[in-house]
Amino acid sequence: MTEPTPYAAPAAYAPAAPWNVLSIVSLVSSIIGFHLVGVILGHISLGQIKRTGEQGNVLAIIGLVLGYLGLAAVLIGLIIVIASGALGLFFYNR
Repeated sequence: MTEPTPYAAPAAYAPAAPWNVLSIVSLVSSIIGFHLVGVILGHISLGQIKRTGEQGNVLAIIGLVLGYLGLAAVLIGLIIVIASGALGLFFYNR
């Protein structure tokens, strides 16, 4: 008499959804300083993820956040440089 196996046969797992490449590129480009590229690719990848069901939603959102923060930092820096230049010209001409 054979004893039954204590474990059931391994169940077949559903294959994992593939990663969205644009969400990875969005994150990487936002990290290395191409903020506008990260924002654009983040929005495109979110649309693709919604349509295809791929993985990478969190990566796209992080890429978007970092991209928008980087764009805001660049904009604030430009405002400071322009304002300081204008103040320098104002006080230089006095």
